[in-house]
Amino acid sequence: MSRSPIQTPATNTLNKSQIASLRRLRRISHLLDNAIPIPGTRYRIGLDPILGLIPGGGDLIGSIFAGYVVFKSAQLGVPQETLIQMAANIVFDTVAGTVPVAGDLFDVAWKANVKNIELLDAHLGSPEPSKKADWLFVAALLLGLTLIVGGVIFLSVMLLGWLFRALTGG
Repeated sequence: MSRSPIQTPATNTLNKSQIASLRRLRRISHLLDNAIPIPGTRYRIGLDPILGLIPGGGDLIGSIFAGYVVFKSAQLGVPQETLIQMAANIVFDTVAGTVPVAGDLFDVAWKANVKNIELLDAHLGSPEPSKKADWLFVAALLLGLTLIVGGVIFLSVMLLGWLFRALTGG
């Protein structure tokens, strides 16, 4: 489970602006993956699987917020390897989320945003220095992420349209 927005690992190495960014990222992650308790259980869901019920647009909104987490993580000095893991979590979440019903159930369990905050926390809590990703790499990664997510959403909307026309004879 992710840390609460108040806790910060390696606080002595972050300035006030970075601490504020980290808190904001944790709040976004919590909102997307854990904000809503399921009554009678200890389990929580977030807005991401609920947004995923909106064909095409919901996955896009969730992916924009997830991409923001990756972008801000890069600003906080996360290395390329970790940023690639973060992007892979988002792509996996988006691709799986396009499968009707089963994808939404998967989205409830996968919690890509929580995984990405855990990766960020592991980097910030590590005593070993790592090489910060350069901005050309970050730009290419975010562009690739945008193209993949956009392509998956486009294909899912096209498939739903085709299926609708096939079922209605139109």
